[in-house]
Amino acid sequence: MRLQQWAANGWLRPHQTTPGQIADLLAIVERDIKDSERDLSPDWQFGIAYNATLKLCTILLYASGCRPGKNLAHYRTLQSLPLILGSQFSADADYLDSCRAKRNTAEYDAAGTVSQSESDELRAFTHELRTHVLQWLLQNHPTLIGAP
Repeated sequence: MRLQQWAANGWLRPHQTTPGQIADLLAIVERDIKDSERDLSPDWQFGIAYNATLKLCTILLYASGCRPGKNLAHYRTLQSLPLILGSQFSADADYLDSCRAKRNTAEYDAAGTVSQSESDELRAFTHELRTHVLQWLLQNHPTLIGAP
């Protein structure tokens, strides 16, 4: 499926983004990556790293001229990853969906559900995804990140 089909299904809405909005989202990503390294419980570290990853996927959607509809916004944002970056990111989207579910459990249902290794793994994934997103922006939308 493609973003255009998602839009036709009503899962996405049009969005006109600006370099300032992308810069603000990237600043949130940087803050959250740094904060996820603080001496907090693994649950909170994981939740903060999840937020950074969600913002990276949001950047991809916004730069593509879309934003998620109100229903299943996090899910659709994460699942758009292979639609934008390519099918080689399908497993990553599935991993992020499992992180979404784990984060929801840790946030709303029970403390202590995330291990330190799971938190570390998501943080490392977030670093890698940030690299891919920045490369994609440079190649496809350089004016959104201040490149000529």
